[in-house]
Amino acid sequence: MKYLLIIAIVLIVFWLWRNNRQAERNEAAGARSRAPSSRESEVMEMVACDFCHVHLPRSDALIGPKGIYCSDAHRREAKG
Repeated sequence: MKYLLIIAIVLIVFWLWRNNRQAERNEAAGARSRAPSSRESEVMEMVACDFCHVHLPRSDALIGPKGIYCSDAHRREAKG
């Protein structure tokens, strides 16, 4: 009988410990999903290619003599 009581106490302690860890994980995951990452909070300016009118971030665009382009091929075609 003594061993059954010890096993029951160990199981109850393990169950409480496990539930507490899961609650902490869920709380941490919720905090991470609510806080925007630095990349999400960064606003990127979008521009359109003057050749095909595809929108892309200004940081990825190529500047040509007659405008902004999405690729080197479009920049070369606009020259000619």
